[in-house]
Amino acid sequence: MQVKLRELADLLQKETLHEGLNETRIVNVKFFKASSVTEALHTVYEPSLFIIAQGAKIVILGATTYRYDASSYLVSSMNLPISGQIIEASLEKPFLSMQLCFTPESIFDLVSQLPSHKEEVAQSPLAMSVHHVTEELIDAALRLVKLLHKHEEIPILAPLIIKEILYRLLQGEYGARLRQFALHGSNANRIAQSIELITSDISEPLHVEVLSQKVGMSVSAFHKHFKHVTAMSPIQYQKQLRLQKARELLFTKTHEVGEVAFNVGYESPSQFSREYARFFGLSPQKDLMKFKMESSCKT
Repeated sequence: MQVKLRELADLLQKETLHEGLNETRIVNVKFFKASSVTEALHTVYEPSLFIIAQGAKIVILGATTYRYDASSYLVSSMNLPISGQIIEASLEKPFLSMQLCFTPESIFDLVSQLPSHKEEVAQSPLAMSVHHVTEELIDAALRLVKLLHKHEEIPILAPLIIKEILYRLLQGEYGARLRQFALHGSNANRIAQSIELITSDISEPLHVEVLSQKVGMSVSAFHKHFKHVTAMSPIQYQKQLRLQKARELLFTKTHEVGEVAFNVGYESPSQFSREYARFFGLSPQKDLMKFKMESSCKT
């Protein structure tokens, strides 16, 4: 397997044209490269499989820290606000990883084709997990990346290989828990539905009673299972999404701080600035100034 990981790293090195996130010709497949360790960066992981070919990273969800490298893979089963930090990378051996995004529907369609399983998940599973990578998974990932050199084969073969990769996930250590998120009527699936409702418009006030009713759960059960799945409360979840969206608007648009606060659902700019500083460590104004200085240094 080490030989295949080395081959995967070599291919990713050639395909990553710049630092950071690199889109590819294959839909839902992205590569990431970093030639040095990074600070902790806040972002939102969409439902995805992450495979590291070289280097190592830590991801923090709520109060839980995950470390993974070329010996393991990470799965995010739904949209999750996280803090990520690359801890092993250099110019000689940059951090190299690939991300395969998937939808609950793609998992459900695959599960419906498999023999029924006796689920043994006692409660709603956490929507993020790290497990040992297998040779079969790396082999399929390698074949998928190699398609980038055979453009005419991508439309036909890429969906088949992606299906194989998802099948490997379902057959692996996280499989039983991943199936829960795609299983209609399960508590994990209900929480996944609630997260779709929250993320559809993060500026809307969050009424837990209404949300729990929409997904067919009592308020107490909703709170319990939401925290099991996301490692945070519904209010904390929405707040983190709002603050991360606010930071994106601040850095990429010519918005004033008050306008950004309003766009993500804050009625009070002062409250927004306090919570922003508490979460990111700097006020919105100082954070924007730091971002501009770092950007000018890179150009």
